[in-house]
Amino acid sequence: MSKRNLPLGTRDELGPAMARKQQIIQTIQTTFSQQGFAPVKTPVLEYADVFTGMNGGNLGTYSLPAEEEQLVLRPDLTMPIARVMSTTGIVPPVKLSYSGDVFRRHKRHTGGYDQITQAGIEIIGYPGSKAEEECLLLAGQLCTQLQIKQFTIELGNAGFVDAVLAALPLAEPARAELKQALIAKNLSTYQDRIKPLVNSPYADFLQNWPWLFGPLDTVLAQVEKLPETPGVAAILADLQRVAAFLKRYVPNAEVTLDLCSSAPQPYYTGLSFHAYAAAGDYLFSGGRYDRLLASFQQTPLAAVGFAFDVDALVASVPVQDASPQQLVYFTEDQWLAAQQYVAKRPNATLCLATSLAAAQQQADQQQAQLIDLSSQEETNA
Repeated sequence: MSKRNLPLGTRDELGPAMARKQQIIQTIQTTFSQQGFAPVKTPVLEYADVFTGMNGGNLGTYSLPAEEEQLVLRPDLTMPIARVMSTTGIVPPVKLSYSGDVFRRHKRHTGGYDQITQAGIEIIGYPGSKAEEECLLLAGQLCTQLQIKQFTIELGNAGFVDAVLAALPLAEPARAELKQALIAKNLSTYQDRIKPLVNSPYADFLQNWPWLFGPLDTVLAQVEKLPETPGVAAILADLQRVAAFLKRYVPNAEVTLDLCSSAPQPYYTGLSFHAYAAAGDYLFSGGRYDRLLASFQQTPLAAVGFAFDVDALVASVPVQDASPQQLVYFTEDQWLAAQQYVAKRPNATLCLATSLAAAQQQADQQQAQLIDLSSQEETNA
């Protein structure tokens, strides 16, 4: 019966895992607030046009029937922030934070969930590097605060691939086909597309380009094979600046580079970054996207941000040894004393059993410690 089953891609959340998730969200929100980020909440339902600036092929949106324009369950939280900026008269610069669920259809039988909890920030109106650095520093500090002791931050730049492609002596259709093969890691097609360049100064670099990711020094050594190319030197210098910043201020992060992938979304304009736990689980991502508001207004506006995958954090944050749960049994005239006891102990909860025997049975079932206020004696389960 469908009323007893869940739709594919969904799940119920309860018990200790849900409690840990709530604690992680609270930690993130508190830190954002302490750092001066104003919270923003946007509706789960949005018009589909809000997300036209995103890569539609990767959205997998949930569409809803509507009498007017098409509605979707939001697949992203950054574009709604852009809508807020363009419609509410907020004067930049501004620092905003958010948390909430997004909905994205995954391929069936892949093990992914369609409802994902995110928490992140947007720094809008600051064109300098300090905005990028605050994002990285804040994300790194939160990982440390959540006791994720080791993680990897992979850096990239939205302009690198296009800068190299623009310099190649190829016609536009061939250049686009080469980019598609590179991004998709379709190596047979890629090799076919670089054959006309076998005698060009770019030949050695092109042979290695699909593998241009990994440890910082290794990737930079491979880039040395690239002939002088307009725009590339500035991109590499910026990536080295960011890597040096991370080495100094987020020392528990391993820094790697990826220079053979596309930008996460079309509106990215510069730095991009992805973070992974030691086990390879995704933690957060973000970057600079000065074209963020292009779908809503003519005037560009500098923007940087990042978002945590809260569900991934729940899986990656070490489980702390919890104090034994306490069940507090009390009589009808001991409500005040019982509430005061529970208020002082985060692992205590009121036991609403009608008799001490029933309270003891509940404590045994839950492997909890029974606190008997009715006799002012403690009984260990």
